[in-house]
Amino acid sequence: MVLLDGYTLARLKEEALRHEVQALQQTLRFCPKLVVVLVGTDNASVLYVNMKAKACARVGITCVLEHLSEHTTQEELLSLLDTHNHDTSVHGILVQLPLPKHIDTRRVIEAIDPSKDVDGFHPLNVGRVYSNSLYTGFLPATAMGVMQLLEHYHIEVKGRDVVIVGASNIIGKPLASLMLNAGASISLCHILTKDVGFYTKNADIVCIGVGQPKLLKADMVKEGAVVVDIGINKVEGKVVGDADFEGLKDKVSFITPVPRGVGPMTISCLLQNTLHAAKGCA
Repeated sequence: MVLLDGYTLARLKEEALRHEVQALQQTLRFCPKLVVVLVGTDNASVLYVNMKAKACARVGITCVLEHLSEHTTQEELLSLLDTHNHDTSVHGILVQLPLPKHIDTRRVIEAIDPSKDVDGFHPLNVGRVYSNSLYTGFLPATAMGVMQLLEHYHIEVKGRDVVIVGASNIIGKPLASLMLNAGASISLCHILTKDVGFYTKNADIVCIGVGQPKLLKADMVKEGAVVVDIGINKVEGKVVGDADFEGLKDKVSFITPVPRGVGPMTISCLLQNTLHAAKGCA
């Protein structure tokens, strides 16, 4: 069994990004700038935002945090986004999800300029993923991170049977599109799937991200399968994934740890998208 070490790979990519950012500053005299909008005080969201800000600092990207009250109205949020859309010094805009219930997430995502949508959630960028037309768009960071992790460890996707457990707009659907674009045969399981194990037992690669601790058991995968655990849960003070790591580690060929697996790659890909956006403005 080989660990898919996202933490180490993310640090390698950050080092390359840091040199690219320095080169951009030296040649074009400007620094990539990311605006992160956080509404409310959800503990997990605050943690994620702080991690993103620290990663930006490590590579030299300017990160501006707009921390708004949980009572912020939808109109106020949309107005703020419009301001940043028209600010030429801002290259990337990210709204941390989830948003308070009184705010329409879809409207907020669609209000971000697609050329600054470094999360890759705007319908225009989503369409580019589905149509495999990405020369100007952005890949959703988590799906992008999974693909980079597999590529780094020389895990072939083309011609493989891939099962993705979890069909969210943020992870499952875009990951399915990227896998399909790479030549895999895809099964996408969700909450209404009758028997998830029926699909996972025959898969070469299983990706899971549903927020259910240790859902994927050893008897649900075949010998030598690759498991990519995108889930993150807190159980009795410990961070665990959606896969039963201890039960799976002696059966699979590759597996991501949680933490230090897909999570660091997600942040790395966000930085890559921000630099890509800045270069597009150059």
